[in-house]
Amino acid sequence: MSSVTLVRVTKHFGAVVAVDDLSLEVTDGEFLVLVGPSGCGKTTALRIIAGLEDPSSGQVYVGDREVTDFPPKDRDIAMVFQDYALYPHMSVFDNLAFALQMRRTPRPEMRRQVQGVAELLGLGELLDRKPVQLSGGQRQRVALGRAIIREPKVFLMDEPLSNLDAKLRVSMRAELSRLHRRLGTTIIFVTHDQVEAMTMAERIAVLHEGRLQQLDTPQGLYDRPRNLFVAGFIGSPAINILPVRCQDRALVGDGFRLSWHEVSAGGGDGGGDGGGDGGGALPERLLLGVRPEGVRILEGEQPEPVVPLGEGTVDLIETLGSDTYLTLSGPWGSIVVRVDPRGGYTVGQRLPLGLLAERLHLFDAESGEAVT
Repeated sequence: MSSVTLVRVTKHFGAVVAVDDLSLEVTDGEFLVLVGPSGCGKTTALRIIAGLEDPSSGQVYVGDREVTDFPPKDRDIAMVFQDYALYPHMSVFDNLAFALQMRRTPRPEMRRQVQGVAELLGLGELLDRKPVQLSGGQRQRVALGRAIIREPKVFLMDEPLSNLDAKLRVSMRAELSRLHRRLGTTIIFVTHDQVEAMTMAERIAVLHEGRLQQLDTPQGLYDRPRNLFVAGFIGSPAINILPVRCQDRALVGDGFRLSWHEVSAGGGDGGGDGGGDGGGALPERLLLGVRPEGVRILEGEQPEPVVPLGEGTVDLIETLGSDTYLTLSGPWGSIVVRVDPRGGYTVGQRLPLGLLAERLHLFDAESGEAVT
């Protein structure tokens, strides 16, 4: 068993709470990503799993064995660091073979294992080079190889792609995903980049200020954010947020009005009533969330139910090749819309907008929690 379980783990650094009552279960063979902004506690949580930090309270399990008080060497875990942590005076071969040398593996068996890992990672022609002679991507693969050759129960990866350029990060993401499928080993990967998290993870744990905000699949986080932080952190461009008031069986914003039936029928986060059709009373002040693809320019017949928002003025056009994003301003503030890149839109143009009823999310303006 190579599952990893954290039970109510807390870590204090003086008066600072880095990890706050974190409970998490990573299943055997899963690729789980811890994601969040800098200072959210994700690296501290990873170091606690590795045994490099002692928790102030709580328990850590690898499989069925509690390892909270075990030193790192007894946890059967391999960690890949952001700065690669290669031995600069050693060749690639010797860096890969180091763990085997410590185990006093016979030389023929050591060479066989090193050759196998080198071929797996495309390092076969680089075994005689020193780290200084390698590119960033090659050094990262050596760091991965040094972890793989130990055949640990769990791989821990602390932002291993952050030092690479954008193109190389994309290729390394694909390489890591393929590697996980081949090895089938549990991987816990830390990143602040939500694109990395969305493209690689089987599940994502979103952390903020040391606390777990939501644990779900990438699509689940995107479609069903539990609170305003998750909704804003996951997705690029970020979700649009419009302030609304609950009033007379409707949600009223600056320059627009949505009946409660339009919101709840769309299958968004609504469900209460505030004078509406649901079960519990809604807060008076709410935030209406809609992602850029959930906003429509009302040109011609609309195939999906759309709630009119009124007109907006194009302030900014961002062309990304396959997609174009318009930023429009109106009485409700600013909103970003995803449009066809061949639409021929211009700055200053006024456009009628609507919101897809099925793409709406509601959040309590005070707590930030999703209203369900």
